Amino acid sequence: MEPPVRNEPVSNEPIGKEAIGDKTGDQPSRHDHTPSYRQKSVLWWALVCVPVIVLLGLGSSAISGSGEGSPWFEMLTKPAIYPPGWLFGVVWTILYSMMGFALALVLASDRKEHKKPAIVMFAVQLAVNLLWSPIFFGMHMIAFGFFWIMLLLVLVIATIAYFARVSRVSAALLVPYLLWVCFAALLNLQFWQLN
Repeated sequence: MEPPVRNEPVSNEPIGKEAIGDKTGDQPSRHDHTPSYRQKSVLWWALVCVPVIVLLGLGSSAISGSGEGSPWFEMLTKPAIYPPGWLFGVVWTILYSMMGFALALVLASDRKEHKKPAIVMFAVQLAVNLLWSPIFFGMHMIAFGFFWIMLLLVLVIATIAYFARVSRVSAALLVPYLLWVCFAALLNLQFWQLN
């Protein structure tokens, strides 16, 4: 004798993880492309840091009368490796933008124990950076400018080391800046030797 068949209502809903139960609860799936809180935080800090640092850098150069428009600078003997004048504005704009984004990554990080010293070191090297143009172009102190940019070089290396403790990406973003400062230091030395 066959057991009686139980008549259960048939659901028209599709069978899927909604029907069988989602173990993740309200958690977003791995395929959810909604920006995370940290991504939004990085973007917010980048929107603040990048324009501020770019404006500070280019403003320092403009106020000190740097570049081809300076009569004093035009009279100097240029090193053989001196690039076209327009290149400096382009390169510095790119580098200041990268510096701003690197700082944004650090500010948005949750590694609080390493953030503060990294931010302080960044601020110190940025201040030294901004003062080089007034020293070299404004006060015409070529020799002192060389020692100042060597100080900047040391501070940039230290900043990269501090940033690496917080975010390797932020540290990597400062490497082109380090290389350009090395080149600028070599230019400063040759200006000193030739003038």
